[in-house]
Amino acid sequence: MKTPKRHAATKTNAARLLDQAKIAYELIPYEVDESDLSATHVAETLGENVDQVFKTLVLHGDKSGYFVCIIPGDKELNLKLAAKVSGNKNCAMIPMKDLLGITGYIRGACSPIGMKKHFPTYIHETCLEFDFIYVSAGQRGLQIKVAPKELIDLVRAQVECLLHN
Repeated sequence: MKTPKRHAATKTNAARLLDQAKIAYELIPYEVDESDLSATHVAETLGENVDQVFKTLVLHGDKSGYFVCIIPGDKELNLKLAAKVSGNKNCAMIPMKDLLGITGYIRGACSPIGMKKHFPTYIHETCLEFDFIYVSAGQRGLQIKVAPKELIDLVRAQVECLLHN
């Protein structure tokens, strides 16, 4: 197994958890634009394919409570599919004001790794088309480049179709 790479960038809780799990990754810093926190902007800033830059969304289902969906940055989550795969009839994005209290992360820096507690997690199936994907490292201006299978194992995610066809 590869040893995790050490980086000059600030270690986040997500990075420490990857180190602990002995998962290889890279911390990739980028310039933050407070007026545009979108994953599309992050991908452009990094010069990477937006299909590989995944965003982390937190939802609340009518039966399951909170759950997490990780999808390509320029795509829109299909709420009906998200409800179905998570065992709910209905679900909705949580209000932005609740994000920090529920996850420990702020908008533009919500990592699927190291939330305050583990929530059922679903990742869009296209992640498996790539050797690596990017997810937030838990702070604005920092992404984690990681193999999708390693991320899936670490956050115990189910691979699902979560997008409009």
